[in-house]
Amino acid sequence: MNTTFLKKYLSILILLTISMHINAHPTGNLIQVGKYLLWSYIDPLDDVMHHACVMIWSEGSKPRVLINSEYPSSDYMLSANDETIYLIERCFFQASQSFQIRLLKMKIDEQPQVIWDWIEDKWRIGEGGFFMLSDDQMVFASYPSVYSIKKGQVPHKLFEFKGAVNRLRAVDKNKILLLGDSSCWLVNHIGTIIHQWENLIDPKVTNPPLNRNRIFDVDYKDQQLLIAYWGKRTFETIDKNDLRSSILQQKEPLTPHWVTYYNNTMMLFSSRLTFNNNESPRPLLLQYDKQKKMREIWTD
Repeated sequence: MNTTFLKKYLSILILLTISMHINAHPTGNLIQVGKYLLWSYIDPLDDVMHHACVMIWSEGSKPRVLINSEYPSSDYMLSANDETIYLIERCFFQASQSFQIRLLKMKIDEQPQVIWDWIEDKWRIGEGGFFMLSDDQMVFASYPSVYSIKKGQVPHKLFEFKGAVNRLRAVDKNKILLLGDSSCWLVNHIGTIIHQWENLIDPKVTNPPLNRNRIFDVDYKDQQLLIAYWGKRTFETIDKNDLRSSILQQKEPLTPHWVTYYNNTMMLFSSRLTFNNNESPRPLLLQYDKQKKMREIWTD
């Protein structure tokens, strides 16, 4: 292939990737840290350069920006160990024509500190969820496997697992929740299955967002699985008796993507996504309690 043509082709491909990244929903997640709820988004909401931020909220307060990224085309992915927050910051560097990440560590009342400096991100680290075994070792999901990476080294598979893994979350002290294509597994840290849920995808779904009939996020607490079903535009639960229930059915353009348990409630995050123009996503964060009452926490 002609070298000049190849360079032009790669440049166009990179620009298209960045454009899709800017106009798509934010990469990231939703977590509880002590009395606080944290999530990643962009700030301001109309920022066409897609500067990432981390939002924070607690009962009795209003959502606010906790930190901002100084880099365009950036994202934050979040994890926590008790009160300690770990943040993967990812952005695209024009100079190297590559996506890179660094790892930050902080507490709510502290400024973030860089504990892993920039490295090229060949594995989409953190996009499928991550947690820290220590400040020097991370576990993350990158389709189709679960990996471990030590600071300054390259990833290796943490354990061999029977199914392809899209996403993970640390739950219930020393357990990992793994999300596959149509299955979900609760496992221990060596990959032994404790509980599993099968056939989570409804093949009869029509016209899913971006033609992707998939489950985007899950959480687990007190023997109950909480599901953000992107393709069906629903939030659902499966109880300890394997009874599956829909707690919220949304309509286009609302698209569910994140969930987490927060104290005795469920937090349901979706965005108003329009895929046929350059509109930025618009957030909708809802709180669902045990009395089946829905409360709006953040919207625009």
